[in-house]
Amino acid sequence: METQPAPIPTRISVVMPCYNAAPFVREAVECVMGQTRGDVELIVVDDGSTDASRDLLHTLAAAHAPRMQVLHQDRKGPYPARNLGLRHAGGSLIAFLDADDYLSPDCLEKLAAALDETDADIAYCGWQNVGEGAPGTTPYVPPDYAALDTAAEFLRACPWPIHAALVRRAAIDAVGGFSERCFSAMDYDLWLRLYAHTQKIVRVPEVMAFYRWHGGGQISKTRWKQVLDALRVRRDFVAAHPER
Repeated sequence: METQPAPIPTRISVVMPCYNAAPFVREAVECVMGQTRGDVELIVVDDGSTDASRDLLHTLAAAHAPRMQVLHQDRKGPYPARNLGLRHAGGSLIAFLDADDYLSPDCLEKLAAALDETDADIAYCGWQNVGEGAPGTTPYVPPDYAALDTAAEFLRACPWPIHAALVRRAAIDAVGGFSERCFSAMDYDLWLRLYAHTQKIVRVPEVMAFYRWHGGGQISKTRWKQVLDALRVRRDFVAAHPER
């Protein structure tokens, strides 16, 4: 009987909330499973989908076992879903990816290498908007925030989208994961709280994360709610950290 090789221990956990993303979730899953590192697991939390996402996720999980698992919850929103995924994550490094976005094949390898080389707690990269209605599709590499007034830059705007960073699990645990007080902007809230906890960040100046826009749907009442939630996040951070 042929001996099977031992599974590679998980170092990176990717947490993905999914709500009615059937047209896109296969691409998102495959971009994680196709990463150039073999020590990556994917935890997808189905957030009460009513389309074909649930069945598709189970088909994909069977194809990628044991590196992919699917969890389910009633519709609660993306941040409770991410917190649920975090509770099941086995890696010491954490990435987040939405079910309609994707990463370059070497994204996690390069971000993890940057963390190892610098002993930073957060590694981040550039990104590009894609899809119909994207407000500009020019690839964007953010500044080296560590060389700037980081607090001022972070308070000006969310420094990077949720899938353009890799974070040490210990740092996320230290700040308690995602707040669930708002339906949006809680990724921005997490980056601010992580900055208050650790100033050890490192940039990988390459575009490796891709954010999908969906026509005019994002320029709507929901978009204005996101703006208001982001303003609340800034206000709450300044109130909690007046010395910053």
